[in-house]
Formats: sequence, structure tokens, C-alpha cells
Amino acid sequence: STAAFLLQAVDTELTVDSVEWCPLAGCRHLLACGTYQLWKPEGRPADGSGLGVAEPPVRLGRLYLYSCNEDRSPCPLVEVQRRDTPAILDMKWCHVPVAGHPVLGVADASGSIELLRLVPSEQDTWTLQPCSRLALEKQCLTLSLDWSTGKAGRASDQPLKIISSDSKGQLHLLKISEAGPGLQAVVTWQAHQFEAWVAAFNYWQTEVVYSGGDDGLLKGWDTRMPDAATFSSRRHSMGVCSVQSSPHHEHVLATGSYDEHVLLWDMRSPRRPLADVPVRGGVWRLKWHPFQRDLLLAACMHGGFTIISYQKAAEEEQDAVSLSYPLPNSLVYGIDWSWLHFCRLPQTQPSFPGGDPETRTADQDPTLKAADLSPAPSSECLADSGVGEAPLQTEDEDGRLPTPGVKVCDCDQDLEAANFDINLLATCSFYNHVLHLWKWENI
Repeated sequence: STAAFLLQAVDTELTVDSVEWCPLAGCRHLLACGTYQLWKPEGRPADGSGLGVAEPPVRLGRLYLYSCNEDRSPCPLVEVQRRDTPAILDMKWCHVPVAGHPVLGVADASGSIELLRLVPSEQDTWTLQPCSRLALEKQCLTLSLDWSTGKAGRASDQPLKIISSDSKGQLHLLKISEAGPGLQAVVTWQAHQFEAWVAAFNYWQTEVVYSGGDDGLLKGWDTRMPDAATFSSRRHSMGVCSVQSSPHHEHVLATGSYDEHVLLWDMRSPRRPLADVPVRGGVWRLKWHPFQRDLLLAACMHGGFTIISYQKAAEEEQDAVSLSYPLPNSLVYGIDWSWLHFCRLPQTQPSFPGGDPETRTADQDPTLKAADLSPAPSSECLADSGVGEAPLQTEDEDGRLPTPGVKVCDCDQDLEAANFDINLLATCSFYNHVLHLWKWENI
């Protein structure tokens, strides 16, 4: 069985819709969080008639950067930067450094894509600095973006690209010049009749992109000849909100819709989906696990979040949903797996000072028991003690993780020793403006 335990809840002040963990080694403890706040000014009389003319709504945003720190228990997430922006609808980290730096791409309500470069600053922390901005379309919202580097490895001659979608139903292909770095428009085309909620690359063949729109259509495109879709499907019965190509299975695509279904496709035969997984709530975002081939995470709006087993779904097993976690009075738009993972320490190394991991266990040592480690909730850290689980990162004698024989790892060299029964993930809930940090594990 599996379970999710709430480690921390952070008030983002503004309504929040996207969260993204940095995928680059050395920076995987960093979490970006984007907000979208609709502000409606009061209508004012335009003349002496006394009839008020309402001003158009203003869409405000804020970009947060958090650090997930072992040594800052009981609140692992610590804010390290905030930056006011136009309202943010989507954002993605590039999976390779650009001009030597990690780069975050942001899609915003001004109809633009902005690139921000992650740079080290004082006291071992980091900041995001804007380095390039490109307006795609006037008087529309940029709704999504995706980098062409969604899986490990990129051929040296393969250009770095971004695909984006907007509220007029258009797709925009951009390329990145390393110098600067800079954004350059390549081609724009009309893809959907209404809002193009999402656009995404085929990570294995990056001339191919997919799009989903409010017209209920999932479409495929060859960006070298974008005049006509390579395929079009109406298998979803409502607007298609989320699309992600699997970084682990070459031909597999996951799609989600307002119709409360996740469809899994083998794109070699796109006439019908490989599997249909009903979930609770409209599926706004989908994220494949960075290391585990078969885990798919879904942000299900009013239905909380869901974890799906691709293998079980493909084999048409009934228990394809590994976890369905409702969040009452929430609207979950943003979701992401952390790239941090947990590694088993060598048996010869004590898991805490003066301890023998073979003889000193949580049952024998009260300093390791969850009840003794649970902190009192505060305004900054709202640890949920009601789920019967202490926060993952709590202080023991040396300020490290209390989990015996386990450490948090940031780089891929440790993957062979990784314990993937424990995972971190983040979600964000729109109207109640809360960023949640979770531990999910097989128990």
C-alpha cells in the first residue's frame, strides 16, 4: 500500500497554480512556485451620467523560490526569493544548463515567455535573474510552455527549443541561443478554435509536438510542416488541459482533461488510447516521475492529487491508481515530483552519533519516535500532525534526518543506492493559496 504524509504547508498569499522542482544536480533542493492573482478594480464613473464603467481585470503574479533544507527542520521549505511578475500560468526548468546556468522558463498573462537564470548569491543561496523575454502575442495569455529536453541526454547538434500555447488557440515554437541566453521566434500557427491549454514536445523526437485545447481535441504536429496536424483525436469528451511525453517509454504519451480521465497513448497507433484511467476531478497537470518509469502524478483540481501506475494501467488492471488524495476545499493546479531522492547509508556507518544501526532502533530509542519529534504548527510551517506521521526532516542529535540509515541525495551517482519507496512531491492549491510539501511512500 501507499500513503502520502503532509510535511509542510506554506501560505503563498496570492492564488497559486504552478510548482517546479529544479532537475539539475546541485540545485535539486530548489523549488519554484508561481502565482496568478486576478484583481478587479472598482468601476468608476466615466462621465457625469453616474454609470460606472468597469475597468478590465488586472492579472498579477509572484514568483517564489524555496530551498528544501535538511538542517531547517521542522520546516523544510524556506523562502529564498520572491519576485513580482505578470500572472504566471506555467513554468518549466530546462533539463540542461544554458550558458552554464540552470534556467527557468515562465509563461505569463502578458502573452510572453520569460527566461530566468539561476545564479549563486551570498551565504550559499541562489537567486533567479531575468535574462530574456519575448512577447508572443498581444492581448492574450501565454498558457503553457515545454522545453525540448524533457529526458536525460541531448545530442550536441540538437537545438534547444521551447513550445508554447496561448489563449487564442495558437502554438509558438521558439529556439534558444546560448549567448545571452536569448529567445527567438521560429514559427506560429493556429492549432485550436479556443484556448490551447497545453503544448508539449515528444522528448524522443523533438520535431514532434502535441497540443490540447478547450475544443476537446488532442493534436499532433510536425513543427517542420505545421500547416496541418499529423493526427487529431476527440477521445476526451471535454477540454484537454495536460499532455506529457514519457521520458522513460519512447512512444508513450499521457493526457488529461476536464472530463476527469487520464488517457495513456502509444503514439505509434494514436487512433485509440492504450489505457483510460478515471480520476476524481479535472486533470490540469501531469508529471512523470523523474526516475521511476511507471509513476505518473496528476493534479486533479477539486479532486486533489492522484498517482497512477502506468504498468498496471497498460495491463488493464483495476488498481492502476496507486493513490488518490482528496484535498477538501482545494483546487489543485500545480504538482511536481522532487528530483531529490533517498539513499541507504552503508551498514558500517551509524545513522546517528553513538548509535549502532543494527541494535538501536526507533522502538528502542525514544529520540527517534515520531511523537517526540513532531513540532507545534506555526504560521510559517503548518505541519499536519493528524496523519500520524512526523515531518520527514526533524531534528535529532546531529540535526539530520531521523530516518535511520537514509540520507537525502542530490546527484545521479547515488541512484543505484536510492530508496524509491520514499518520495517528495509538491502541490499547490489555487483559491486557498497554499503550497504543500508531501512525503509519499510505499508502506
